Amino acid sequence: MDLKRIARHVLHTQRALRRAFPGTALDAIGAAVAAGERRHSAELRVVIEGELSWDPLLAGQSPRERAVEVFATERVWDTAADNGVLLYVLMADRDVEIVADRGFNGRVTADEWQSVCVAIERRFRAGEFIAGTIEGVEALNELLAREFPAQGGGPDELPDRPMLR
Repeated sequence: MDLKRIARHVLHTQRALRRAFPGTALDAIGAAVAAGERRHSAELRVVIEGELSWDPLLAGQSPRERAVEVFATERVWDTAADNGVLLYVLMADRDVEIVADRGFNGRVTADEWQSVCVAIERRFRAGEFIAGTIEGVEALNELLAREFPAQGGGPDELPDRPMLR
C-alpha cells in the first residue's frame, strides 16, 4: 500500500480541482475539442478526475485502469466509426492517460499517444493545467485529423466540454 499516494488522494479536494479548472477553462478546452472535431471525424472526450474514491484507491487501481473504466462508463467506445478517444487526467497522481477505440489499432503508435501524455504532464508539473490540457487536445487533434480526416459535418457523438469528476 502506497501511503503517499493515499495521502495525495485524501488531501485532494473538489475545490482544488475546480480552482485548477474553473468554468472558463472548461469552456476553452471544450472550444479546442470542438475546433479539432471540425478537422476530423473522430470523437475526443476529456475527463478530469480529482482523486480516486476509497475502494479503488485501497485496491491500488492504477490511473490506466481507471482510464479504461472511465472510457467504458462514459461510452467513448460507442461511436459509429469506433474512433472515440479519451483524454483522462487524474489530478491527485498528476497522471494523464489516453484510451483509444479499436478504430485506431495500427494507425497511431503507443509512442505517439505517450508523447502527448508526457507533454501534458510536463506542463502540469509547472502548474500549467489549462495550457497543458489545451496543448494536449491540440496534439491529439493533429493525430485524429491525420487518421480520420473530416468527412463533411458528421454528428457530434460525445460532449466537447470536459467533464470534472
